[in-house]
Amino acid sequence: MKHGFVKVAAATPDIRVADVEFNAEQICKLIDETAEKNAKIVVFPELCMTGYTCGDLFSQRLLLEHSKKELKKIAAHTADKDGIFFIGLPLAVDGELYNVAAALNRGRILGFTTKTYLPNYGEFYEARQFCPGPGKAREINFDGEVVPFGPQLLYIADEMPSLVISAEICEDVWAPIPPSIEAAREGAVLIVNCSASNEIIGKASYRTNMIEVHSAKLICGYVYTNSGEGESTTDVVFGGHNIIAENGTTLTQSKRFENDVIYTEIDIYRLLGERRKNTSFQLAEKNKLIRIPFHLNVEEADFTREFYSRPFVPGDESECNKRCEEILTIQAMGLKKRLAHTHAKSAVVGISGGLDSTLALLVTAKAFDALGLDRSQITAVTMPCFGTTDRTYQNACKMSLKLGATLREVPILKSVEQHFKDIGHDPEDHSVTYENSQARERTQVLMDIANEAGGMVIGTGDMSELALGWATYNGDHMSMYGVNASVPKTLVRYLVQYYADTCNDEEVKDVLYDVLDTPVSPELLPPKDGEISQKTEDLVGPYELHDFYLYYMLRFGYEPSKIYRIAKEAFAGEYDDATIRKWLRTFLRRFFMQQFKRSCLPDGPKIGSVALSPRGDWRMPSDACVDSWLRDLDEAE
Repeated sequence: MKHGFVKVAAATPDIRVADVEFNAEQICKLIDETAEKNAKIVVFPELCMTGYTCGDLFSQRLLLEHSKKELKKIAAHTADKDGIFFIGLPLAVDGELYNVAAALNRGRILGFTTKTYLPNYGEFYEARQFCPGPGKAREINFDGEVVPFGPQLLYIADEMPSLVISAEICEDVWAPIPPSIEAAREGAVLIVNCSASNEIIGKASYRTNMIEVHSAKLICGYVYTNSGEGESTTDVVFGGHNIIAENGTTLTQSKRFENDVIYTEIDIYRLLGERRKNTSFQLAEKNKLIRIPFHLNVEEADFTREFYSRPFVPGDESECNKRCEEILTIQAMGLKKRLAHTHAKSAVVGISGGLDSTLALLVTAKAFDALGLDRSQITAVTMPCFGTTDRTYQNACKMSLKLGATLREVPILKSVEQHFKDIGHDPEDHSVTYENSQARERTQVLMDIANEAGGMVIGTGDMSELALGWATYNGDHMSMYGVNASVPKTLVRYLVQYYADTCNDEEVKDVLYDVLDTPVSPELLPPKDGEISQKTEDLVGPYELHDFYLYYMLRFGYEPSKIYRIAKEAFAGEYDDATIRKWLRTFLRRFFMQQFKRSCLPDGPKIGSVALSPRGDWRMPSDACVDSWLRDLDEAE
């Protein structure tokens, strides 16, 4: 439960229809198994105490009394277990029969959540045996104990008050207004569902989509546990399809037709952070629903869930290609509108032969195509100076010409040397002045060419560079429209590669692939033996690490110790712990120190869930202090 991660399990036991004693034994076995694996919330299927398919046997007093007796045994079995367990059973109350989910914790029966919606269509006929739950929860006497009974009960962990759980039962989530909506609005951040949903063609994918969408709407974790083998197959088959989702994403699901237990960790703090940011998520008036405390030991959960090391890049190749096309279109459409609005006659792009300027040129060409303008009105400017290598120079020239842009070369060496004389700077002093003088001279050249051509300067810098402040203030930091401003470096590479693979021009493809193979560099220091001497990632660290840090810090508000913990999981085998910690510290320090550059960014299109525009997603004081974040990292194990 450290950092908000709570291990949950969806457990489908082997059962025999109407053999309550056998079923209780199987449930206890799985309780033992999940306890050994340190699961804190364990969910069993609907009516698993008896079997969902008992039919009119539910009217038999013997079956109901055995269920009641075995539930007390199971509750006693949990006395030395650290967890809360949800188990489906039939329960007779005041002469009526209800379909309920019992919550058990440390030997106690905490409450009975009733099923609100009873399906009575198709293969279902629950209204024949059961009554729908009451409209409002109340307390009942259960074998001498007062126990809450009804819908939308809230279970709250005393040791972690932000962990609020509510249960619903199968059909409830399929209904137009599931009971979990009100529970979530009163603070439930984890919804569990004891279910018995049979299998028919296409239902599994529909079920998965439904759980994903519901968890996204409620910004919650959702543990859905389904009946499986052992239920009657007189007319239907149950596949034991268990699903655990978090805010729209399936974290894990079971194979169908195999009774199994699936595990993962729900990030409670992440969900609460999302709710705090989402002004559309309106909490209801508190204290309408019954709140029931329970106890858990607060301890660190071993991870079973995976953390993808490139969170900005889809893992599936086909999905990645669709995403790349969508991003290029968003970038191009943003630029199209700006060009049309300003009546620009041309666009000016500074071309270095590197990834960012390459992407900016590709986007500009796409925007010109959308406007029906001739690409020759794009002025691609190469400005060789002290650090330019023949490789990058040639790539910049070839690519510009192949794309149909007008190539213009403006050597800036003499201009910069004159500038050094003007300010009294020693050209042998390769300090920040040496580098930034070149970057600012290039920007001046681009701005003046744009004025001359009646056009606008297209920015090339990407979001990763902006996060680190790896841009010269009023140099490459400045443009008239920054098409790459919300594209992280790890994604820039995929966009260029996607264009290369789909452009149907072998010469363009060859140039782009050579750009992809070129080390990332601002090329502001003289080459060594004709090769790039200044490699960005040697100086500020690997961009895949920085993009990972950026994503989890901004998207979910993770503290550094939590980012460090999950980064060790995500990059296991790629980077050792010391390297991850070193560059995380660099990221934090630079991110805070360089905010002043982000506070005056040019306009540019947002393309993903993380962006740094001071007019949109990220508004931060330029003089905010990083010390608390560094201390949190220093205190991490």
